[in-house]
Amino acid sequence: MVCRGVRGATTVEANTEEAILGATRELLAAVMDANGFQVEDVASAFFTTTRDLTAAFPAAAARQLGWEHVALLDSHEMDVPGSLPLCIRILLHVNTEKRQDQMVHVYLKEAQKLRNSVPSVR
Repeated sequence: MVCRGVRGATTVEANTEEAILGATRELLAAVMDANGFQVEDVASAFFTTTRDLTAAFPAAAARQLGWEHVALLDSHEMDVPGSLPLCIRILLHVNTEKRQDQMVHVYLKEAQKLRNSVPSVR
């Protein structure tokens, strides 16, 4: 088994605790479903928000889902002009048998735009 990174992002309509926690729970469930892993497989989770989201820590949503023994960390994204507002991003480190190219990164709501804006690196 190896540790792989899996990414995800979503957006919220407003800077409220309910919106942040609900969107984060939805995103975590979608990433887990898309990749077929359980909470026990998650080594750690890194959550970021854009600076306009301050009403709640996204990691609190993971705790609500029972992620009691997973190392969690919250932070703010870099404040880049023109970046997507009201955005929550996650980076999960997951123990899995899957190859790196089999990991499914999940982008919900307005964050779907992020997948089209990522430049190719060769």
